[in-house]
Amino acid sequence: MKNIPLLRPKAILIVFISLAINIVSSYQAFTQGYKIKTIVIDAGHGGKDGSTRGLYSTEKDVALKTALHLGAAIEANMKDIKVIYTRTEDVFIPLYERIAVANNAKADLFISIHCNDMPVHRSTVVTGYRRNSKGKRVPITRTVSRKSTSTRGVETFVSGIGRVNEQDEAIKRENAAIFLEENYKENYEGFDPNNPENMIILSLMKNTFRTQSLRLAKLVQDEYINAGRIDRGVQEKSLAVLARAGMPAILTEIGFISNPEEEDYMNSETGQNEITNCLLKAIENYKKNLEG
Repeated sequence: MKNIPLLRPKAILIVFISLAINIVSSYQAFTQGYKIKTIVIDAGHGGKDGSTRGLYSTEKDVALKTALHLGAAIEANMKDIKVIYTRTEDVFIPLYERIAVANNAKADLFISIHCNDMPVHRSTVVTGYRRNSKGKRVPITRTVSRKSTSTRGVETFVSGIGRVNEQDEAIKRENAAIFLEENYKENYEGFDPNNPENMIILSLMKNTFRTQSLRLAKLVQDEYINAGRIDRGVQEKSLAVLARAGMPAILTEIGFISNPEEEDYMNSETGQNEITNCLLKAIENYKKNLEG
């Protein structure tokens, strides 16, 4: 067997540096001509998918109001950007159609707007006592449903690799809309939101833009923090509406509709303006960093 001389460490380093320079140069050549031209804004839920509500408003209505305000703000302040909505009225749009709108339009950003909610917990309470046939005193009980009304804050999701122990109530609630669609198994190739293995598989699909999605999500949360909102962070979750995105995509929870104070805030003119400005500034900063 012929001996092949090993390359000296210095030669290896030179080769490595050359390859790195070529990769960086190619990337810079690509990004220099890149411009954000189209943004798709998705108002979460809608139509028959609208059971999440606060004391007097529904998530689907608040999300739509915010989406329309954000779109108008982008059009007014970023004249070179085209805005596309997944819905502009109270209609049900399947999750796969929402992201298809963005993919078909070759959008540069996909932003899904939602309101957060706390899960309902059921417990048994004693309401009194009675005597049974043997004269023994036994409790009278009933089942009550409660949810936390004090939880508050904002968080933003990007599509990520979900683990079984990360499949919390937020994921189940956002993915629950799949069951309202006809032929949902065909639309999502057998995807079952309650199956952890399928959620992990779905989270791996079209995840090319993970880094950019995380960057935009961080900028959104930074603006929320600057406005005095409680930061619940950026999280990677197996959300169906984001998983097949062919562009940077985020889902932002603008507040807890289960919290009366945040419900008032999200429905108020002041709150709407502040939320819209936070999202607009984040998009402007993202665009500037990416193109600049």
